[in-house]
Amino acid sequence: MADTPYALIVGAGSGLSASLARRFAAEGTSIALAARDPNKLAALVEETGARAYACDASQADDVAMLFEKLSNDFGTLEVAVYNPSFRTRGPITDIDPADVERALAVTVFGAFLVGQAAARPMIAQGHGSIFFTGASAGVKGYPQSASFAMGKFGLRGLAQSMARELAPQGIHVAHFVIDGGIRGRDVEPGNDKMLDPDAIAESYYQTHIQHRSAWSWEIEVRPWLENF
Repeated sequence: MADTPYALIVGAGSGLSASLARRFAAEGTSIALAARDPNKLAALVEETGARAYACDASQADDVAMLFEKLSNDFGTLEVAVYNPSFRTRGPITDIDPADVERALAVTVFGAFLVGQAAARPMIAQGHGSIFFTGASAGVKGYPQSASFAMGKFGLRGLAQSMARELAPQGIHVAHFVIDGGIRGRDVEPGNDKMLDPDAIAESYYQTHIQHRSAWSWEIEVRPWLENF
């Protein structure tokens, strides 16, 4: 498998990341999934033929070890998607500083670690896509959601900076604003109040294959009935 082009999805689970794995696998791309608990990914691994890895993306040593393993197991990193986030809610006067620190570590510091590690091989090969999953909290801070806003605003800034720096080197960096709730697979498909994870995954894929003369650095998606 050493020469196999692949897509990496960090923060993999049963929602959007699973839809991303299915969408890229449908194009014949090999899939690498990373999560703190890779055992929960057994069904998705079987369905998509992916390989699963244990990784806490907020830990520099874990990320370094992950990319070392990937370099041995695969070939060209075509796309890397950073999907983890952590949030804690509460009044600004009561919120636990430790929870805020964790939220920032997972949502933005981990994104930096993965983005940095993914950029290195992509710069060498001269192409690739690095995508970050954001939220409406990255463009407007909501009451009692300071930690989430801090993390998602930081994530958006990271993505914008990387996009400007890496685009001239052939690397497409994009930030996705997910403005609304994502429905589970057990929710009726016609529910227009929630985003369909497969439809979001299609937006990621179409951004990945954009011609470089018309690259988007930010894509915003919302359900039909979401206010904005």
